[in-house]
Amino acid sequence: MSEIRYSQDHEWVKLDGDTVTIGITHYAQEQLGDVVFVELPAVGKQVEKGNELAVVESVKAASDVYAPITGEVVEVNSALVDAPATINEDALGKGWFAKLKIADKGQLAGLMDEAAYKKFVEGLH
Repeated sequence: MSEIRYSQDHEWVKLDGDTVTIGITHYAQEQLGDVVFVELPAVGKQVEKGNELAVVESVKAASDVYAPITGEVVEVNSALVDAPATINEDALGKGWFAKLKIADKGQLAGLMDEAAYKKFVEGLH
């Protein structure tokens, strides 16, 4: 599964072997506005699905980024600390937050594919 999956909290997940890369969606960054600060998790931290993974602050608000799956943080995108606007510029690419060693690949089945996520977002308006 190389496709991106999405949570109802507007995070995206991309699987690569037993590791997932996590970020926020384009829709989420649009809702936040200009991102001015990012707090990333520590490498080695165990995160549980649905719990806080990171914090994003924008000119509008501060928001938690939730872990869409359970796992151990194996890498963080430290470039975001100095350049948080990268999230606005490339939310689905260079704006990723963390990589987790996935604890249970079965949790991916609970996430939406792109078509389902688009329909979900359309239903928010």
